[in-house]
Amino acid sequence: MYILGLNAYHADSSAAIFKDGQMIAATEEERFRRVKHWAGFPSMAVEFCLREAGITLSEVDHIAIGRDPYAKLAKKLLFLAKNPGGGWRAVTDRFRNAKKVSSLDEELIKIDPRADVASLKKNIHQVEHHRSHLASAFFASPFKEAALLSIDGSGDFTTTMIGTGLGNKITVIDSVDFPHSVGLFYTAFTQLLGFPHYGDEYKVMGLAPYGKPLHVDKLRDVLRFGSDGLFRLNLDYFVSAKSGIISYGDDHIPVVAPLYSSLMAEKFGAVRPKDEPLSQYHKDLAASVQRITEELIFHILGHLHKRTGLENVCIAGGVAQNSVANGKLTRNTPFKNVYIPSAGHDAGISMGAALYVYNQVLQQPRAEAVWSAYTGSRFSNEEIESTLKARNIAYQKYSDAELYEKVADRLIDAGVIGWFNGRAEFGPRALGARSILADPRRMDAKDLLNSKIKRRESFRPFAPSILKEYVPEYFEVTDLVPFMEKVFPIREEKRALIPAVTHADGTGRLQSVDRLVSPRYYALIDAFRRKTGVPILLNTSFNENEPIVNSPEQALECFLRTDMDMLVL
Repeated sequence: MYILGLNAYHADSSAAIFKDGQMIAATEEERFRRVKHWAGFPSMAVEFCLREAGITLSEVDHIAIGRDPYAKLAKKLLFLAKNPGGGWRAVTDRFRNAKKVSSLDEELIKIDPRADVASLKKNIHQVEHHRSHLASAFFASPFKEAALLSIDGSGDFTTTMIGTGLGNKITVIDSVDFPHSVGLFYTAFTQLLGFPHYGDEYKVMGLAPYGKPLHVDKLRDVLRFGSDGLFRLNLDYFVSAKSGIISYGDDHIPVVAPLYSSLMAEKFGAVRPKDEPLSQYHKDLAASVQRITEELIFHILGHLHKRTGLENVCIAGGVAQNSVANGKLTRNTPFKNVYIPSAGHDAGISMGAALYVYNQVLQQPRAEAVWSAYTGSRFSNEEIESTLKARNIAYQKYSDAELYEKVADRLIDAGVIGWFNGRAEFGPRALGARSILADPRRMDAKDLLNSKIKRRESFRPFAPSILKEYVPEYFEVTDLVPFMEKVFPIREEKRALIPAVTHADGTGRLQSVDRLVSPRYYALIDAFRRKTGVPILLNTSFNENEPIVNSPEQALECFLRTDMDMLVL
């Protein structure tokens, strides 16, 4: 049984394909289009998934779309009726989008003109946004039973959903409706701090350790915790959402409207202009926004634990990409085990929708837990060589054993390495397949990377990839973190040893590297360990203000226009 999952006409458009419940491939459309957060129909991702599965579109048994425009339709219409200023355009836009998501005839015929679209349409399933998120976390987890949380900006008029998972069934307990959204709360302050683009929230998370949470009490008037374990926004601080929050032009790039009202600017300061330096107040505000967001997540999970009594929790949604909060969950809630998928953000909707249909709708047994994010594009050495020859690029070939020694030596010699290996990752993190690597012991590594390649804000941290056996030696919390989804305190006595991956507050967003999941990346880090005694490499995504590189050609282009010292393909 083949199930094709889609996140379509929504930011971070993606596709995933499963055979008998096992994921064969999953990838974001942006990797092919080279446009961050691309939001149209993921035709190139679909074509890739079909190639990987070795099938045609006609052989797909079910199509699962992680969006149901008719979910909570009465509430949507009531909201529009109460907020008429958006006009009928807002209404017609929603219905036009509903029709687009419901009917994929044109897009499917473009992919395969021979496909029996009429038959395919009979097996198209629309899976509500947050149920898709819950499924992406629970059905991919190792847990037979778990509490569930999906939390993001908004999807299908819901912003937060809690529930439980047991076997192959998800049960929804409660939800929070738009416009009450912790994602929109975080985004509004992201904009106020001078980061206006879709997806900039991680910059606030990176800035927070440079400040103190001095304004948390003031923020309690904006984000109000409920006795039911949920929350509401004080909408006086936000502009009316009646005209929509996110818009998509013909270029399919998501644009977020300004969310802060004049009251928010009055109480928390005017929007920081792009060229204005970050003041200590800005840093303190970032720390405060991060702190109250963490407190809210603990609040929700504390009540969820009381209602379920479970030890395991699975989390997804855009706010689940807040790795700082994730790293504190087992120390600030009663839950003992946490699973977050590699694509916790909206790209994971394609994976979740497919799993929801397979497990929940069709009542099929669950497959093994997903511990690998390597489900994207791959290229043979022959394909790589032909790319290099076509460009007249000089190169050398090494055996694996020789390669690890050569790369480790160059890292020790202050080298910055472009590392392109195996299948690309699914999700926003580079995990040793499409990575830029450096020596974590170098005090100047961050400046080196920012001047040579990344050209990004100096306050943003770089992550440590660590051999999983050494996590207890270097971090205060021991856990499997395969997807770089949690930040933990680095042991105080180790911080001076690895300054390049130790953030301002003494933490690191680790990736625990498993020999069985990432054999080549593990072997490279181990070669570095044998030479230096340090089982860690600095790892950042292989890109320069663009989506992570997908192909050898893109890796080569990035290498040639930056000052990397070595490219490994």
